[in-house]
Amino acid sequence: MVTQTRTGELAMLDEQHLLHPLFHVQAHKNAVILDRGEGVWLWDVHGTRYLDALSSLWNVNIGHGRRELAEAAAEQMSRLAFANAYTGFSNPPAIKLAARLATLTPGDLNAVFFSSGGGDANESAIKMARFYHFIRGNPEKYKVIARTDAYHGLTTASMAATGMPVYWDGFGPRAPGFFHALAPNPYRLGDGDPEACAQQALDSIEEIIQLEGAQSVAAVIAEPIQGAGGVIIPPAAYIQGLRELCDRHDMLYIADEVITGFGRTGRWFGSEHFGVQPDILSFAKGITSGYVPLGGIVISKRIQETLAAQPVERKWMHAYTYSAHPTACAVGLANLDVMEREGLVVNAARMGDRLSSELREVADLPMVGDARSLGLLGRIEVVADKATARPFEPSQAVGNRIVAALRERGVITRNRNDVVCLAPPLCINPDELDFLFGALRESILTVAKDL
Repeated sequence: MVTQTRTGELAMLDEQHLLHPLFHVQAHKNAVILDRGEGVWLWDVHGTRYLDALSSLWNVNIGHGRRELAEAAAEQMSRLAFANAYTGFSNPPAIKLAARLATLTPGDLNAVFFSSGGGDANESAIKMARFYHFIRGNPEKYKVIARTDAYHGLTTASMAATGMPVYWDGFGPRAPGFFHALAPNPYRLGDGDPEACAQQALDSIEEIIQLEGAQSVAAVIAEPIQGAGGVIIPPAAYIQGLRELCDRHDMLYIADEVITGFGRTGRWFGSEHFGVQPDILSFAKGITSGYVPLGGIVISKRIQETLAAQPVERKWMHAYTYSAHPTACAVGLANLDVMEREGLVVNAARMGDRLSSELREVADLPMVGDARSLGLLGRIEVVADKATARPFEPSQAVGNRIVAALRERGVITRNRNDVVCLAPPLCINPDELDFLFGALRESILTVAKDL
């Protein structure tokens, strides 16, 4: 615990010198300054304990405070902290991690390009899709279809793919060639019928293809479960329909598994629940459980072989200084070792069943319109009228109040409008889930009473 004087100094220096993501100085007043973590728990500089109900930013899959990852980083740093991994050079941790990912990812996904995080992973996926069509003699196939409520990052291309207008304003014209179809939200489409919802969302993509011309569309990018958009869990028919649609129109299917990868849904990757292999899979977050930055894409053998068949002057002209970073890849390997040794993917499925059961009970509480999950990825949507699912206005006021009430009860998470999101570390146990849901019920009832 940091002394009161030191805490005040930290807060002052933070306000004066640190620009935070999604920053506004007024919104940052009374910020929680976190000091340490262990398992699913975090402590601030005052010594107050919180259950981390969102794995910080959907990424601390194995939990906080794992010395194995710190030791892996220290060992690799003392041997080879960083080295150029451009063509002509490589390093053992990157080679081993790429080979391991080829065995874990679905189908014939086989070759890995490493980035530093999720946004630049999706940037790489988009550029790979465009380059693939270019080298096959179809340079006009460059357009990308994403969905409303999608979150793919905030770099230039990934921001254009992100389907939340709040992230676009103030940054000039968006990159051209990006389109947004309807999100497969079964709580908003198809009158509650999952199959009708799937078809309506797929038809929305087909309409864009017909308007723009299939000869101009390179790819569809989709999260198997939309995370930051409010944990939108689609019907299986939707993801399967995406695969069929892409095959029919010679487009690539990019699965953004930045959130759903590495055990979050109770399987290694979210795509496995739907029996579908993407052409490109983007990853980040859980690959190192957030201990160091790392992301990337995995491409199919078909794309890999197409790249390899090109003359040398048509090489993959895309690069990051820290691609295949030795230390980051060593931590990634140690992270996967922990997940496999401790059976955390299995635990995510087992605790996910318990989470789902708890959410069914929460659904009966006042103003809860929808509550569901897949693995350890869940949502609670609060509404002004349970019978009609009429939302509150403004759209995030009640969600914000529930998240604030949770923090008072020792739980940290985030909300998208009036959807409270849940994604605790995969090491969570029954007692910790009980604590989480005790705080959640109290928070919902307290806020409902005060409305």
